[in-house]
Amino acid sequence: MPEFTLIEAVNAAMDYEMSVDDNVIVLGEDVGANGGVFRATDNLQQKYGELRVIDTPLAESLISGMSIGLAAQGLKPIAEIQFMGFIYAAFDQFLCHASRMRNRTRGRLSCPMVLRAPYGGGIHAPEHHSESTEAIFAHVPGIRVVIPSSPARAYGLLLAAIRDPDPVLFLEPKRIYRAQSEQVENNGIALPLDVCFTLRQGHNLTLISWGAMLTETLAAAEKLSEEGIEAEVIDLASIKPIDKSTILDSVEKTGRCVIVCEAAKSGSVAAEISAIIAEEGLTSLLAPILRVSGHDTVMPLFKLEQQYMPSVEQVITAAKKVMEY
Repeated sequence: MPEFTLIEAVNAAMDYEMSVDDNVIVLGEDVGANGGVFRATDNLQQKYGELRVIDTPLAESLISGMSIGLAAQGLKPIAEIQFMGFIYAAFDQFLCHASRMRNRTRGRLSCPMVLRAPYGGGIHAPEHHSESTEAIFAHVPGIRVVIPSSPARAYGLLLAAIRDPDPVLFLEPKRIYRAQSEQVENNGIALPLDVCFTLRQGHNLTLISWGAMLTETLAAAEKLSEEGIEAEVIDLASIKPIDKSTILDSVEKTGRCVIVCEAAKSGSVAAEISAIIAEEGLTSLLAPILRVSGHDTVMPLFKLEQQYMPSVEQVITAAKKVMEY
C-alpha cells in the first residue's frame, strides 16, 4: 500500500478519477506544464494530454465561469485556484451560477464541478496567500464546502467531491501538504461527504476543528490526557453542510465544547457550530462553548504570523477553562 502526503493524495485522487471517467478534466493556472504551484497536478498533463489538463490564463473568473459551462454540458471539471486569496474573482460566477444551476433549471441541469484551492496560513506567504475565509462560501446555498485534514481524508473526500452532481469547494490546508504521510490504498473508494470524523474518543470535553488546525487540536488532546482530561476530537471535514448529529451526540456525552479554527472569529464557521449546539443541545452543556480562533484582522506577514495562528497552549487553556464548570 503506497504512502501519500496530503498533496500526493490529492494528485492520486484526480489521477484515479481521470483514468476511469473521460469526462473528468482539470483546468487552472499552471496546472499542466508545471504541475501546479504546489505540484498537485504533477504529471497529469503528460498522462492525459492538453485537452484534459488545461493551462488557463491568469483569470479566476474565467476559470470558474468556464468550469460551470463545461459542467452544465456533461463534463466534470476540477478547477484550481492557485491560492484562496485569489478566489474572490471566481466567487461571482460560483455564487450566481454554479450554486443556482440545479434550482434555476428545476433539476434539468446540475453543476458537477470541483473548485480546488490551497488555503490557510503558516507557510510564511505574502499577502493574499494565507486566507481562511471558508465561512463566506459556507453561507451560500447550493455549494458544498469540504476541507480534508489528512492524506487519507484528502483522497477519499476529493473522489467524493468529483463524483458529486453539484458544485463542491475543496479547500486544501497547505500548511500540512507535506507535513505527514500515511498509507492510503489507491483503490478509488470515496469517503462520505456531509459527515464529521471522530479522531479521538473522550468523555470530558469535545474539541472540534478542521483542516491544518487538527494538528494543534490533537496535540492539545494528548497533553490534556496526561493530566487526566480525556478530550473527544472531531474533524468537521464538511464545512457545509455540517454534520449536526455527530457534534450533538458528542456534546451530549461530554457536556463541554471547544471549537478551534484559524479563521477570524466574527461570523466564522465556529460561530455556526456554537449556534447549533446552543439551539439544539443546550441541555447537554455543563459549561459555555468556547472558541479558539484567529483574530478579526488581516493575516499578518510572516514575522507575526504565529501570533495570529491558534496554538496548542491556547487550546489547552480553553479546555481547562470549560473544565472548571
